Amino acid sequence: MNTDHRVQVTKRFTLELAHALRGHDGPCKHIHGHSYILDVTLTGVPLHRPGDPKHGMVIDFTDLKALVKRHVVDHYDHALVLHESERAAIPTDHPLFARTHFTPWQPTCEHLLLDMVARIRAALPPDATLHRARLQETATSWAEWGA
Repeated sequence: MNTDHRVQVTKRFTLELAHALRGHDGPCKHIHGHSYILDVTLTGVPLHRPGDPKHGMVIDFTDLKALVKRHVVDHYDHALVLHESERAAIPTDHPLFARTHFTPWQPTCEHLLLDMVARIRAALPPDATLHRARLQETATSWAEWGA
């Protein structure tokens, strides 16, 4: 692949997510929520196939939107994410907790981002490469993955 023709394309997503940090020494130990912003950047060479509806694109933004929505947003949006050791404290049979996800890792912004990256990478078509991802938790705080 000629690196002179590589292009980065980015799509932004928003989601609402609650979490609590088990054993944290501050207020984040309590269940609280954030309006997250996820930026997903792919890199690749724009398709050169005149007549193809995707001609000139690294990926159709509509396709990227559908992929991230299906594998990340639909999973995490309006969910509560807790460490699996909190399972006994949550009445999962109650409708208020129907979208609770338990993880083997502390649900920090960093770990949430790494999980989102893994989900996106597993679903990408072979000709697209995840270059960077950024998960913004607050107006002044975020985690970044990639170059």
